[in-house]
Order: sequence, then C-alpha cells, then structure tokens
Amino acid sequence: MRHIAIVGSGPAGYYTAEACQKQFGDDVRIDILDRMPVPFGLIRSGVAPDHQSIKAVARRYEGIALTDNVRFVGKLAVGSDIAISELIDFYDAVILATGAPFDRRLGIAGDDLPGVLGSAAFVGWYNGHPDHADLAPLIDGQDVAIVGNGNVALDCARILAKSAAEFEGSDIVRHALETLTGSRVRSITIVGRRGPHQIAMTPKELGELGHLASAHPVVDPADMPPVESDQVLEPGPRKSVALLREFAAHPVGQGVPVRFDFFAAPVRIEGDRRAQALVVERTVLGADGAAVGTGETYAIPAGLIISCIGYRTPPIPDVPYDEKAGRFANVDGRISPGLYCVGWARRGPTGTIGTNKPDGFLIAEEIAKDQPEPGGKPGRAGLDAVIEARGLDIVTFRDWQKIDLAEIERARTGAPREKFVRVDDMVAASRAS
Repeated sequence: MRHIAIVGSGPAGYYTAEACQKQFGDDVRIDILDRMPVPFGLIRSGVAPDHQSIKAVARRYEGIALTDNVRFVGKLAVGSDIAISELIDFYDAVILATGAPFDRRLGIAGDDLPGVLGSAAFVGWYNGHPDHADLAPLIDGQDVAIVGNGNVALDCARILAKSAAEFEGSDIVRHALETLTGSRVRSITIVGRRGPHQIAMTPKELGELGHLASAHPVVDPADMPPVESDQVLEPGPRKSVALLREFAAHPVGQGVPVRFDFFAAPVRIEGDRRAQALVVERTVLGADGAAVGTGETYAIPAGLIISCIGYRTPPIPDVPYDEKAGRFANVDGRISPGLYCVGWARRGPTGTIGTNKPDGFLIAEEIAKDQPEPGGKPGRAGLDAVIEARGLDIVTFRDWQKIDLAEIERARTGAPREKFVRVDDMVAASRAS
C-alpha cells in the first residue's frame, strides 16, 4: 500500500488527492492535513462571498473526501504539532499544498500605519477566517485606495461598494456585513502602476462594477490607448479593456465613485498616527512594457489602503524556502526526496482555481516516476500514534459535516450559511451529538 500525506485542504490539495487516486488506483491511502478544523481553504476563505457559483466546486472536493481511501485530518498544524521529518518517515510522499495566505507588503514608507491592510487580511476578515476575525478595518466615511490591478482588487472594491440588499444570497459573515453596510465609504480608487492593456482583471469580475446599486466605475478617457491597439490583445483581456472603454464613455453617476487610477506607482503613505493619503508617482510605459517613473507625484486621499499586490507561502521549519519568490524552493514540484509541493506553494500566487488540477496530476506522475513501488511505510498508523501520544484534538471530515450543518442552520435570512469565525466554536459544533 502506498501512503501519501497532503498538507493543505484547499483546491490544490483536493485536486492532488484526486490525481493520486487516478494514478495509483486502490493501492493508495491519502491523508489531507490542515491546521484549520474546516476544509476547502481558498474556496471558503478567499473566494468572494457573493460568488457562490465559484464556491460550488467544494461539492467536487467533498466527493473526493468521502471516498474510502482519503481522510481529512483537521486542526493539525504541520511544523508545530508534527514535524515535516516525522511525516516523511510515515509517508511515501508528503505534498505541500498550503497555498499562499500571507500578504506581500507594499514596501514603502508608512505601510505599517493603522489603516493599511493587505488583501489576504481584508478578504479573510469579510470571509470569516479565524486569523482575521478581529481585524476591525477603519471604514467609516473613509476614502479608500486599493493598490493592484487584478481580480482581488475588484473583489475588495465591490465588497466595499455594495449596499446591504446586494449581499442577499452571499455568505459574508455577520460582523463584516454590519460594518460594511453601517459605515459607507466616500470614494474608492483602484491604483495600478501600468495602463488598461496591462490589467489582470477578467471580464466577468470587471463587468460586475457596472451593475452596482449605489456605486459607479470612473475611468479617465485620457488613460485609454488608441482603440485600434486593442487588436493585439487576447480575447479575454480585449473584453476587459472594452468594458473600461464603456466606463470611460459614461457620465459620472450618483453614489460612491470607484475610480481607476492608471499609470500610478505607490511611493509612500502619509498620515498622523494613521493613514491619510497614498502618494503615487505618475508613470509611463517603457520599451519593455514596465512602468517607468516620471518624477511627478500627487496624493490620493485615503484613510483605508488595501494592498492587492500578491501573496507569500508561509515557511515551514526544515523545508527549503525561496524568500524572493515567496514559495517553497523546488524544481518542478520536487523539494527533496519524498517531499513535493503543488499549487501556489509550488508556483507562487498565479493562476485560477482550475489551474491547480493539472498541477496535481503533474505531481502524481512525478511521484510514480520517483517511487515505482511503495516503500512499506506505516502511513496513517504512524500519524495516529503521534496524535494519540501528544493528545492532539483533531477534526475529521465527518466532524466537519457537523460544523457545516450548524453553519447552515444558523444562517440569517437569505444567506446560505453563517460561518463560525472562532476555532473553539467550530470544534464545539463538531462535537455536538
């Protein structure tokens, strides 16, 4: 029997489990480990709460989790509760699928002032992640600046701009809903170093900004390149730029303006004991397409600044780490004998949820090449002995189903669930008879 441990229960973890099932058939046992008592990672705590259709992919992962040769082991922290070296002793292959849940800092003066947040923290706050439940962002009546030109920046802007009625059907947590709908923002500015042709925003997400009840997108027509230059773009980006052209053609509407400030590179954050303004430098595109500073600076009023410029994988003791890339050091997913990584932990924070599927199949194939035969290791029996000896209070997938049911039962009217935002509450729900 071949024994595999996957660390991380998000999309990369479950797609890799599915790939290992297909690669090795019935001759494999897979344990999926997570420090949280609840599975699904990014699907639960990263996907926007008003994008329920995307979250529906969790049903596929549930099908994998309930097969006989896959087990979920929640509330087990690899690196503290159990060492990587111990897992390598127990399993033929250990695969790190921990994602990239840490924010990259802006790296400019003032980025440590109150009122400056990373998107992982802000998104985690409105999605109810226990690490960020107490964030308490300063929203009331503020001008907001969002740094970044990707879908996460759009998510943050849209969530800040929505009315209470527009959250109907979402699973935004109660504390965030009350804060967001009780304290409206004055303006939102989305800041990007380069121009419309370089955005990483997809048409669906960008188009949603044009249908908000009490906010409207604003694009300066002067920032748009000649329309004939759009022909060099791929179909998806071309549609996104077409939407920006529509926004630029519309007159300024009523409600909260969501401004796109292109060709603006953050220089510093100013404020007296908290953020008050984001100072940016006007840029132009160089010959290589990079943003080049012009020396001209100006200030964007902002009491809340959200950085959406990327993420980092958390290091694990005794695992080689690439500090510059913010991920585990690896060659095609191999870290060291018996130790692999997939998803953002391998590639860095690039690609969509679906990108993790081929990634998982690649690693399953590499394991088969490296280890044509199982190594006779104890697998989950070894892990269970450690769990018992150390008195660790783990959560199984059946326990998660109790948490799931409890969250659905406590949902407010019109919402699919009300998430627990404390680990202790999750565990208590999992122990209910």
